[in-house]
Amino acid sequence: MTRAALNVTIREATDHDLPALAELLSVVNPRHPWTAERLAHDLRTLRADPLGLHVAQWVAQEGGGALLGAASALQFGGMYHPGRYHAELGVHPGARGQGIGTALAEVLGTHLQARGAQEVLAGSYEDEPQGVAFLQARGFTEVMRFFDNVLEMADFDAATWAQAEVLPRGLRLRSLAELQAEQGRDAALHAYYDGWVAAREDVPRTGEATPVPFERFCQQRLDRPEFFPEGVLLAVTEGGEVAALSELYGDEHHPGRLNTGLTGTRREWRRQGLALAVKLAALRVARERGAQEVWTGNATTNAPMLALNERLGFRPRVAWIEMKWGGV
Repeated sequence: MTRAALNVTIREATDHDLPALAELLSVVNPRHPWTAERLAHDLRTLRADPLGLHVAQWVAQEGGGALLGAASALQFGGMYHPGRYHAELGVHPGARGQGIGTALAEVLGTHLQARGAQEVLAGSYEDEPQGVAFLQARGFTEVMRFFDNVLEMADFDAATWAQAEVLPRGLRLRSLAELQAEQGRDAALHAYYDGWVAAREDVPRTGEATPVPFERFCQQRLDRPEFFPEGVLLAVTEGGEVAALSELYGDEHHPGRLNTGLTGTRREWRRQGLALAVKLAALRVARERGAQEVWTGNATTNAPMLALNERLGFRPRVAWIEMKWGGV
């Protein structure tokens, strides 16, 4: 156990901290707030992964009261290497500049060094230069930028896109809920999974993608509090194969907001307008549900998806700067 400024104790986090931790993380990053339920789901998924992913968390607590900071060292199954870790650190805006972040970074660094970390990924928003400088001072360098892309539904004219939503001959549009009704739950989920695996092949990332088993895929998606099967839009062939997909999730903090998961197309079906067609179908669902905004995330290197979203009226917000120490 170590101590920082303001009589703050840094200790390992427990599941009992999740409500307070979710509140803290939501204040640290109000663009993407958390709930205790969502945190619990994500931790449960990581801990159950057959790869034996590492999960370690610490909190900075003032006396026996409020949490003022948090840090974590995590491994993710979708981009796994035994020497790669993802580090996250945040301090309450009202407690910054008093040594709490430095103390948490020391605990985090000692832990990662003891585990023999070869590569550590972390990041900060571009409008938070102090966060970027904090990482640079510790040997991190920029590797990629991502940003939220937001569509205001009031500005979206669906009528002008009606023709683009028509799928090529031999394909039909189905939501996951509709495909389950047609094929049965197990067959529909496997078709969804196979299409997702194929579509994610070229998603920009800072490391090589690693396989995601079917069981983990289902746990990550179907068990999420924000998941609804009507929000998964699929372009399906006559043989039942998913050629393209676009995912929508609810938002527990913002009832008028929907968030996009993966939008993508199998390589053999590309350049036929399928990504646009399923994206338009998802926006139709968003309109029917009364959504005011649809959010998606884009890497600055993903030119085709950036161009598609810009045509639809999505507008970029502040970029997240992904930074790396070391390499595997």
